[in-house]
Amino acid sequence: MTSSEAQRGSSTLESPHPSASGNGHSFGPGRSLRQGAKVLPEHARGHNRSLVLQTLFHQGAMSRADLSRETGLTRVTISDLVAELIADGFVVEKGVREASGPGKPAILVDLDRDGHRIVGIDLSDSDFFSGAVLTLDGSIVVRRQVALPAADDVVAAVVELARELVAESHAPVLGIGVGTPGVVDEHGVILTAPHFGWAGFDLEGALQSALNLPVLVANDANAAVLAEYTFGGAGDDVLLVKVGRGVGSGLLAGGQPMRGSRNAAGEIGHVTVGTDGGPLCVCGKVGCLEAWLSVPALTARLAAATAQPDGGEGDASADDIRDGILRDAGERLGIALAPVVGVLDLSEIVLAGPPELLDGPLAQATVETLRSRTLAQFHDGVRVRMTEQGQDIVLRGAAVMVLSGQLGVS
Repeated sequence: MTSSEAQRGSSTLESPHPSASGNGHSFGPGRSLRQGAKVLPEHARGHNRSLVLQTLFHQGAMSRADLSRETGLTRVTISDLVAELIADGFVVEKGVREASGPGKPAILVDLDRDGHRIVGIDLSDSDFFSGAVLTLDGSIVVRRQVALPAADDVVAAVVELARELVAESHAPVLGIGVGTPGVVDEHGVILTAPHFGWAGFDLEGALQSALNLPVLVANDANAAVLAEYTFGGAGDDVLLVKVGRGVGSGLLAGGQPMRGSRNAAGEIGHVTVGTDGGPLCVCGKVGCLEAWLSVPALTARLAAATAQPDGGEGDASADDIRDGILRDAGERLGIALAPVVGVLDLSEIVLAGPPELLDGPLAQATVETLRSRTLAQFHDGVRVRMTEQGQDIVLRGAAVMVLSGQLGVS
């Protein structure tokens, strides 16, 4: 990855960076995920500390002189920051570079990717909660699942899962990231999550009090798009659609997470798609995208169609019936996304969910619908692809939340 790719983002900050004081805070509006050059003096120390970590995170081991050239910071500043980061356990010396000329060989430094751990928890599956212990570069070293508890026991189950993972981390835990269904504000308060019966519930505060560690909570799709940005090679402008128990999306514009004025940006699941009616949604409306596209809805529709001897389609084969149902769902998704693509001029849509449902006829129908409903001159090249993060996308996104909130790295 090039220096410009590693350091995407604005050159100024609107508020002090979290690492300036060592206290983490939620990622959110007001700053790009990745910072670029030097900033105002009163903000500089924390920002430049994150800039060093960001550069090492994406580019790997280099000398202090290399860091000075890549970041634009003076060698004296780099020397002080590296010494501080080594003392804090985030950077390590990796030995000397092989000499290529006269002079003393340079000592290489790198992010201590195994020196700390992050705990990620994903509450978005319809059958279980999953959790993992991750290294700072997103590698999963421990994985756990627990059966979906009763609504009254959700918080206790999450606390117990987190404690078990912390106990198995075998390194200092930088923080705990949680991706959950529902509308979540910048403080980790669940404004609404019908599946859990939450409304105005401070999940982040409850977990932090119980676990005595930094905790960051976000909507699962917003967590997933961070994983795609940091580990999946997505650009600064990307929309990720996460299909599971429900349907939601996460959006980055200019490298910045978009939350919306009421923290509900990306809540596309209850957008009505089409004027031809459709299935009844859990929200009480008819024809919501979620009622067409969620995994339970799609699975039930496919099962019902294939259970009939001819699928209700005369001589149509079972494959034709299946493809038709998936294409219909993909068309509905395209109807919902076309205005978003048109307004934001997006060139890439990423799908996260079961590939056996999303990859193939459904994704193709989504592309065709997008192209037919947007301005051909600009949007014919829109790309719809599956994520390569697989089932771990929310867990890895939860890790990015912690990295960004605690270290300013993404």
